[in-house]
Amino acid sequence: MAVSQLLHVARMKQFKILHQTTYNYASFVQLLPHTLRLRPREGHELRIASSKLNIFPRATLKWHRDVEGNSVAIASFQDRANTLNIESEIIIEKYDLFPFDFLVSGYAIEYPFSYLDDDNISLSPYMKSEPTETNDPINDWVKSLWARDENIQTISLLLRINQDIFQNLTYLKREEEGVQSPELTLASGSGSCRDFAYLFMEAAQRLKLAARFVSGYVYSDYIPARSGSTHAWAEVFIPGAGWKGFDPTFGALVGAEHISVAVARRPELVPPIAGDFYGAPGSSMTVCVSVTEVT
Repeated sequence: MAVSQLLHVARMKQFKILHQTTYNYASFVQLLPHTLRLRPREGHELRIASSKLNIFPRATLKWHRDVEGNSVAIASFQDRANTLNIESEIIIEKYDLFPFDFLVSGYAIEYPFSYLDDDNISLSPYMKSEPTETNDPINDWVKSLWARDENIQTISLLLRINQDIFQNLTYLKREEEGVQSPELTLASGSGSCRDFAYLFMEAAQRLKLAARFVSGYVYSDYIPARSGSTHAWAEVFIPGAGWKGFDPTFGALVGAEHISVAVARRPELVPPIAGDFYGAPGSSMTVCVSVTEVT
C-alpha cells in the first residue's frame, strides 16, 4: 500500500448504525405514506459504505432531497397491517477527525462581525430578528455570558455558550416526542439533547449568527448512556469554516463521532420517521438504536 493510501486510512473511522422502529396498532390499519429521514448526509467528511433498509409490511420507496438537501424516502403501503417495522443498517466512513482543523475568514475572527451581503441572502432564514419583548430570558442569559465591550473571538464565544449549557444544565433523556421551548429549558435547568440544541440555536441567533438544528446519531465510548441513540446538536455558519457543529450535550465541537442525518431551520421539521394511518385509534412505538465503531 502506498504512503498516501496509509495516511488516508489512518484519518478515517468507520461506524455501524442500526436503527429499528416498531409501531404496534390496536387492530389492522391502513398505513398512509411515511417519511423516513434515516440516511446520513454525505459529503467530504462522510461517505456511506453500505446501506440496508428493511420494511414490513412491504413498501414502495421513492427517494428525493428536500429543500435542505436532506436525503428523504417516502414509503407507500398497500397491505393492511397491525404492525409496522422499519429497520435501517448503515456503515459509514467519517473523515473529520480533527474538529478544530479549520480556518475562519479574517473579518469574522473577532466578534461581533456582519455577514457579507451575498451570504445574507441565503442565511437570512436561519437568523432571528431583534427580540421585541423587553423581558427576554434568552437575551438576558446571552448578555450574562458576553458583555459588548469584551474582546473575544467568534469561536471562543460560541464555545463559551456551549460549555455553559453543558456545565450548568442537567441532561434528561426524554422519550416523549417534541422539543421544549428554549425558555423552558433555561428556566427548568434541564432538557434532552434536542432541547439543548434548540437553546444553543436561539443563543446564536440572538448574537445575529445563522444557526440551524441537526438530527442524527452519536458514538460515545466514554458516556455510554448518551451513546447509541438518536442525537441532536446545532450548527452555526462561520465564514471561511462553513457550517460548524456545536454539541451542548457534550460541551464539544462536532467531530468524527457525530453523524448528521438531517438539518432544518426548526427542530420539529426533521423527525426520523413521520406518518399516519387509517383505523382504530391507539398505537405504541418502540425504538432501538445502536452505534458501534467498526475496527
